[in-house]
Amino acid sequence: MGSNKALLPYRDGLLIEIIYRQLASLFGEIIIAANDPATYGFVGGRVVNDRYPGAGALAGLHAALAGSRTPYIFAVACDMPSLNLALIHEQVALRHRADVVIPEGDKGVEPLHATYSTACLPHIEAELKENHCRLVSFFPRVQVLRLSPAWVAAFDPCFTCFRNVNTPAEYHTLRRTDRPEPLTAGLPVEATP
Repeated sequence: MGSNKALLPYRDGLLIEIIYRQLASLFGEIIIAANDPATYGFVGGRVVNDRYPGAGALAGLHAALAGSRTPYIFAVACDMPSLNLALIHEQVALRHRADVVIPEGDKGVEPLHATYSTACLPHIEAELKENHCRLVSFFPRVQVLRLSPAWVAAFDPCFTCFRNVNTPAEYHTLRRTDRPEPLTAGLPVEATP
């Protein structure tokens, strides 16, 4: 986009602030992985520095897992403000079933809306040392639980929660079609992946 997406104005703050507030209602600690930690000191979460600068989102995932005080984290992109808290809650509840719990939307798997175990760390590090930076590059080395599009649709039929901002046009669409609050309703009595 040519600018830091996390710092784009949105609702009553910046994208990262909106995402932080939503996640803070579910999690006791929020970790922000960044190349430049000083940029995000105002947000309120604990900021950790990427140990592999320039290696993209996989380096951020590595930094967050390495800095985690818990055995699992939920990772989300800094440009995905339409979170569905009920979906996240149920997804995280499945964390003990695999090293990675990842939903599939209408466009495939969503690695930046997934739960990761710290058991993934050595596998991520091995990929980074080989200059493999795709978020899913280490998946063959770990146990992955994929949540089907039908499972996700029980919470978010249009997969709105996976919408992110990669272009100015997507940013303008996001602002034009915004819903004011994250979805919290829609918990099915029994949802199986």
